[in-house]
Amino acid sequence: MTIQTMLQELSRGFLTTLSIFFFTLLGSLPLGLVVNLCRSCRIAPLRWLTKIYISIMRGTPLMLQLMVVYFGPNLIFGISTPSNWRSMAVIVAFVINYAAYFAEIYRGGIESISLGQYEAAQVLGYSRAQTYGKIILPQMIKRVLPPVTNEVITLVKDTSLASVIGVVEMFTRARQIAVAPHSPGMLTFAAAAVFYYVFNYVVAFVMERIEKALDYYR
Repeated sequence: MTIQTMLQELSRGFLTTLSIFFFTLLGSLPLGLVVNLCRSCRIAPLRWLTKIYISIMRGTPLMLQLMVVYFGPNLIFGISTPSNWRSMAVIVAFVINYAAYFAEIYRGGIESISLGQYEAAQVLGYSRAQTYGKIILPQMIKRVLPPVTNEVITLVKDTSLASVIGVVEMFTRARQIAVAPHSPGMLTFAAAAVFYYVFNYVVAFVMERIEKALDYYR
């Protein structure tokens, strides 16, 4: 196998990695906000259910959650899954896992805002929704960007766990190439490492630019 062919195969795997990354963020970032709202709501059963969900997601391995989501519908409920369930299960498992982490990050950001902000909004006649949307949320976003960036970078590396249910992302593709006859061997893993590093560098750069763009809000 030539180096050019190896890079082409890794690029195919990278597209899968990129899709897992993109759809996970697309689902988990807003879901984490919803989970955080449920965790702090006044309805006690909903609040406790949310706390249990967060505890389970943070207290069990993502690899196990992937297997439960993929095999669970058929083994537990006897439900036949569609042919594309393998890819869907990866997204579902990643979204519900990362939403729990993002919810706790959001909670930390909101709780760091002083009580005076709420009192000032009340004096100005803002409703609860207006206070949250116009005063609390903008400040929270600015404060949680550094920990969110850390989680996003972790997500890039965690995409390799998709291989546990047979999804061929970039790291799995690298392993397949490395054991193939006449393959470049360790050079394949080195190339995969470069892919991951560049991807993480781009993610960190974009998040840093977003953080600087919000510097006007202090």
